[in-house]
Amino acid sequence: MASVLIALGGNVGDVRATFAKAISHICGMAQAAVIARSSDYRTPPWGDEDQAAFINACVEIETDLDPHALLFVMQKVEQKFGRTRDKDRQWGPRTLDLDMIAYDDVSFRKPDLTLPHPRLFERAFVLVPLAEIAPDRVIAGIRVRDGLASVSTQGIERLADTG
Repeated sequence: MASVLIALGGNVGDVRATFAKAISHICGMAQAAVIARSSDYRTPPWGDEDQAAFINACVEIETDLDPHALLFVMQKVEQKFGRTRDKDRQWGPRTLDLDMIAYDDVSFRKPDLTLPHPRLFERAFVLVPLAEIAPDRVIAGIRVRDGLASVSTQGIERLADTG
């Protein structure tokens, strides 16, 4: 079984409910188990700042699927919740964004997938929830908590549990 870290984000609709359903769909389609799930965080928009705040979270799952098969599952789940990657504005509003951050210690660069995620250590909106569930995980030679210490977390707010 591979340990996979996935980042979730969105700022359209009931994002927190979408996360719960999306995680369930990923696990069902990938025959995966959730090992850890972060809290949800309200984060300022990144890249395109003229839009609503995002909600972000991270999960760790275990699956036997290879990275490309899991990517296919994740893209199908995004589509189920209204995401059309080919029509999205880069860094624009979306119902659901799923990014594979790390897959075990696999490292490769292909046209459709780069592991680990190439911009992980630039993005506090991923590092904050990731550090909650995997602070000591080393990705690309950097401990997650150390990566988090090198970026600004200004404007990121942990949301109360939905109960």
